[in-house]
Amino acid sequence: MKRWLLIGGGLVGGLIVVIAIVLFFVVSSLDSIIKAAVEKYGSKVTQVEVRLDKAKVSITSGEGFLRGLTVGNPKGFKTDQAFSLGEISVALDVGTVTQNPVVIKEIVISAPEVTYELRSGGSNIDVIQRNVNAYAGAGKGKAKEMAPSKDPDKEGRKLIIQNLYVKNGKVNVSATMLKGEKLSVVLPDIHLKDIGKQKGGADPGEVVEMLVRAISQSARKAVGTLDLDKLVGSAKEAVAGMKGQLEGAKRSAASAKEAAEKGTKSVGGALKKMFGN
Repeated sequence: MKRWLLIGGGLVGGLIVVIAIVLFFVVSSLDSIIKAAVEKYGSKVTQVEVRLDKAKVSITSGEGFLRGLTVGNPKGFKTDQAFSLGEISVALDVGTVTQNPVVIKEIVISAPEVTYELRSGGSNIDVIQRNVNAYAGAGKGKAKEMAPSKDPDKEGRKLIIQNLYVKNGKVNVSATMLKGEKLSVVLPDIHLKDIGKQKGGADPGEVVEMLVRAISQSARKAVGTLDLDKLVGSAKEAVAGMKGQLEGAKRSAASAKEAAEKGTKSVGGALKKMFGN
């Protein structure tokens, strides 16, 4: 009996060690998994390059952060990026990390910057929003893919986000006619609640879609407070003024050249008289 207890105890102890090793590798790779997921799904939904410099999450406290998250621009736009999301703090429900869905208590995006670049045909934010809408529409059309799988192991990881905040942001407005100049306006704070709760979790692509849509709408409202017509008019006046100054400078240069030529002729005539020619 004791022998079997020793064997059983040894098996249990061995299983605990194996489980501990597996958990160690899962937890140690969690940061890289988050980074890869953000870049993969972010780029897929927006159809522009999404990059994340660093992700760090503690499995014991459930707290973490993301740094250097940027969303690039569609082709044809000149500014470096459409979104720069500053530092993002995350608070997980650690009890759900190995479950599906994972519950995130809070995400706070601090001091994001949105660059709203205008050109003929619309803005960079408009293009990205259309890409997001196309992704959402494609998802709705694939009912079988969106339906829950009977096998939980084949089901993608889902998220429930109780609170998502975007705070202290700003919008930079850029346009071709501004010749590199930018205007800035405060981005209204955003608070999204219970993302994915009603349907048992949202996939990462859906979370990105909701976030981009919320920031885009907030950015449009912010830009709407600017008198862009007056801004464009002022820019055109400035350009016209510069053209006038250049034309005046050209005329002055031509007059100076003409005066110099006349002066040269006068000096030449005087020299001829001096030397009797």
